Amino acid sequence: MKFSNEIKTALLFIFGISLFFIGFSYLKSNDVFVSDRLFYGVYDNTEGLLNGTPVTINGYEVGAVENSKLMYPDGKILVTFRVENDFPFSKSSIAQIYESGLIGGKALAIIPAFDDEAKAQSGDTLQTAVAPGLTDLVNEKLSPLQEKIESMIVHADSVLISFKNVMDAERQEALRQSIDQFSETTAALTTLTNALSSSINDSDGALNNTFDALARASQNAAAITDSLQQAPLAATLRMLEHCATNLSDITSKVSAGEGTLGKLVQSDSLVNALNETNTQVQLLLQDMRLNPKRYVHFSLFGKKNKAYEKPDKSE
Repeated sequence: MKFSNEIKTALLFIFGISLFFIGFSYLKSNDVFVSDRLFYGVYDNTEGLLNGTPVTINGYEVGAVENSKLMYPDGKILVTFRVENDFPFSKSSIAQIYESGLIGGKALAIIPAFDDEAKAQSGDTLQTAVAPGLTDLVNEKLSPLQEKIESMIVHADSVLISFKNVMDAERQEALRQSIDQFSETTAALTTLTNALSSSINDSDGALNNTFDALARASQNAAAITDSLQQAPLAATLRMLEHCATNLSDITSKVSAGEGTLGKLVQSDSLVNALNETNTQVQLLLQDMRLNPKRYVHFSLFGKKNKAYEKPDKSE
């Protein structure tokens, strides 16, 4: 079967038109071979949202922005976007414009809601929102900081003015002297620190010698402790306990008057005997002093001894 040139030309023209339509749709991010759903969103400001911008759900691309249209008379913007897959979400889902990068590009994300509302159908108008961008966040944080800095500058200026009014020439000179004295004190502290550092680092320094002496004393104490641990302390303590028991028994017997020492402590007979003996010795010595001839005899012819006469105690 042969076609005429007119039919071939018509078919070629229709094919070209179709190819142009498919290419134009592809450039607009519309796939003519994929069924999709159209949704709408009304915004006060689209932040420069472009046609063909991807539409995502949880970061996954599901469609693209079809077009944007300025509405009269309120000046709101109607955004038409399509969703190519059949992912279900309710009518209460939010179509949010957000900043997709640091350079300020805008994208559209559907924040799906899974509630008891009816499922969103093609042609529904979703709730809208605009997420603050990096610039907005920076401005939000910097504005209070800027106000605080301005307030600090004003207060600092007031303080400087008041300080200038208070600090006359005499007080300025006193302040300068105080600063000089502080510098001298700092220099003295630096010298002291250097001296201490030298004493610590020098092997012959006083601190090192002290530390060495402390180390030797610690070693000696450790050696003494080891010696005490090795000594038969248990046997020594048992011996001391035995001696203390014996001493207690002896003390108890003496207190009870048992034995010679107990009788000596408890009885006065020995003391009385000793007193009597002392009295007799004193009398004997007194008689020897008064009558020496009774005790020392020296005679060529002999002489009878005189009878003993008890001396008068009054003499």
